[in-house]
Amino acid sequence: MERTLTKETVNKIGQKVHVMGWIDRLRDHGGVLFFDLWDRSGILQVVVKEIKGELHPQDVVSIMGEVKKRPAGTENKELSTGKVEIEAQEVEVISKAETLPFDMGGPDLNLELPTLLDWRALTLRHPKIASIFEVQEVVIDAFRKTLKDLGFAEFQAPIIVPATAEGGAEVFPVKYFEHTAYLGQSPQLYKQIMLGVFERVFTVTHAFRAEPSVTTRHLTEYISLDAEMSFIKSWEEIMDTVEHVVHKIINAVDTHCSEQLKMYNTTIPTAPQNFPRIKLKEAHDIIYKRTGRDNRSEPDLSPIDEEEICRWAKEEKGSDFVFITHYPVKKRPFYTYPDPHDKEFTLSFDLLGRGLEWVTGGQRLNDYKELIENIKRWGNNPKDFELYLQAFRFGMPPEGGFAMGAERVTMKILGLANIREASLFPRDMERVDIRLSSQKSKVKSKNGKKD
Repeated sequence: MERTLTKETVNKIGQKVHVMGWIDRLRDHGGVLFFDLWDRSGILQVVVKEIKGELHPQDVVSIMGEVKKRPAGTENKELSTGKVEIEAQEVEVISKAETLPFDMGGPDLNLELPTLLDWRALTLRHPKIASIFEVQEVVIDAFRKTLKDLGFAEFQAPIIVPATAEGGAEVFPVKYFEHTAYLGQSPQLYKQIMLGVFERVFTVTHAFRAEPSVTTRHLTEYISLDAEMSFIKSWEEIMDTVEHVVHKIINAVDTHCSEQLKMYNTTIPTAPQNFPRIKLKEAHDIIYKRTGRDNRSEPDLSPIDEEEICRWAKEEKGSDFVFITHYPVKKRPFYTYPDPHDKEFTLSFDLLGRGLEWVTGGQRLNDYKELIENIKRWGNNPKDFELYLQAFRFGMPPEGGFAMGAERVTMKILGLANIREASLFPRDMERVDIRLSSQKSKVKSKNGKKD
């Protein structure tokens, strides 16, 4: 008999079916065993009246049985299959699970973050944890679909690069045969090259930042959703596109993730048709007037200032989003376009949402000679950017683009406390799957040395 998914059983009352999946919660009611069976489509209650052998949470089982209506008063309104159950006739254990290190049966998984990540292969199976990545899939899919509808072509960016797009020391060097290469901080240079091929492009790729810090908002490896567009009439056209993409993402999550939002007791961000747009100078002035905190000479917003300006946007403009524009030239990469009216500042922006940066972008320089000058001014060697500069030697129209981190978007939509919760397998200074300090201890132990 072919396998039936749990969600399909609601239309098969009175029929014999074959289901397979993992056991979740087990409940023994006087010799009658009840358990929740989960598969990729959902959860279904199974009733076993004749128990042969032991069953354990996370055992993988194959069940033959009849789909029946649940007795009146026992329906589960929280489940799409909550009006039916399977009365098992045959139960086969395909793969036995070891005793669980903690309870996986509750609606929440109340573990400290290190434990949650130490047991990642197991904790990802919990419905509430899995729901994070169901939302993230919708976010990425909406980003991709929206840009394709706008005429953008997808390309695959490399992650091993000969030079760094943004300069600085926050890069991971890679021994590449007898040479040194780097893990890409961003697909920026390749996006711009590809404009000479397709005019509008995007990529979903991994990016790497060797930031020597452990915060609730940073990862050393993250999923970057990048887009670039040419023949722009104005740099504000880029922000218009960002607004459109963010609206589509929010609407997609609202449409497809109501159960996941409910699990986290949250709602989608408030997103008016037009997000407020203010210059960095204006943001600092607003923060100073509201809090007395004077950071007006700073080239960026601190985390606490990002939170404050988002509170202002929500209170004064009815928006969970706000664009901050015109960052100083010294704060932006070499390819950023300076403001023609004030060369100390750039035609660049960040989009903040719910107290955190979601998107960064702006207009790019498209003049070959200016790029050469800037590369040198930023302390780099133009020879390291030969492939990139080819695109501009042979003609590049006015252009710009943006990037957003999938983990940050997911984190803020669901109200997660730490960005590591929104990364399937987070990397930071302290972890590459396992805790690096634990790995170090094991090496010392093998060498006969004490920690």
